[in-house]
Amino acid sequence: MFNRTTAWILVVALAAAIGLWAGHRWYSRPAPSALPQTQAVRLFPEPRVLPAFSLQQSDGTRLVPGELQGHWTIVFIGFTHCPDVCPTTLAELGVAQKQWEGMPDSVRPRVLFVSVDPERDSAIRTGEYAHAFHRDTLAATGDLPSLEAFARSMSLVFMKVPPEAGQPADRYSVDHNATLAVLDPKGRMAGIISPPLVPQAIAADFKLLTPTVAR
Repeated sequence: MFNRTTAWILVVALAAAIGLWAGHRWYSRPAPSALPQTQAVRLFPEPRVLPAFSLQQSDGTRLVPGELQGHWTIVFIGFTHCPDVCPTTLAELGVAQKQWEGMPDSVRPRVLFVSVDPERDSAIRTGEYAHAFHRDTLAATGDLPSLEAFARSMSLVFMKVPPEAGQPADRYSVDHNATLAVLDPKGRMAGIISPPLVPQAIAADFKLLTPTVAR
C-alpha cells in the first residue's frame, strides 16, 4: 500500500510539474505584435512623448505640440543650402505626398521640414524652399537652442561645419541626420524611416497607418 501510495503521489507531482512547465512555456511566449506590418517605417514598440517645443512656422504661426496632433507626421531636419540630402529627400517625400492627395485633409499624413540653419534660413525662406517640392509640406525653424532641443527630443542631431579655408564665413555647411522621425496622431515619436527612401513604400505605409488609432 505504501509503495502504491508513494507511486501515486509521484505521478501526481510529476503531472503537476509538467503542467507548470507547459504553462510557463505558454504564458512566457512573447505576445504577437500588434504593430502594423510596414515596409519603410520602423515603428517603436511604445511611442515616446515629446517634451514641449515652440518653433516659428512659415505661415507666421507657432509650431507647438498641439499642431502635430490628429495626423501622422514625418519630420525631416535640414537646411535650404543643403547640396544633396535635403533636396533629394524632399523630392522623394513629395512623390509620396502626391499619393496622399486624395485622402481627406483631416487625416492626410503630413511632412514637416525644419531648418536647423537659423543664421541663413528664416521661416519664410524655409517655407518657400519646402513648398517647391510639395505645397502641403509644413515648414518651420527657430533659434538655435530651440532647434537643438527639438532635434534632441527625437534623437536627431545636427552640427555647423565651418567653411573651408579662404571661403566667406557664410559658406559654412550643416551636418545633419538623413533619418526621418515619425510622429503618431497624438504627436508622440512612434518610429523612424531610414534611408534609402522608397516613396512608394512610404506612401503605402502611411495609408495603412492612417486608420490606426494611436495607442
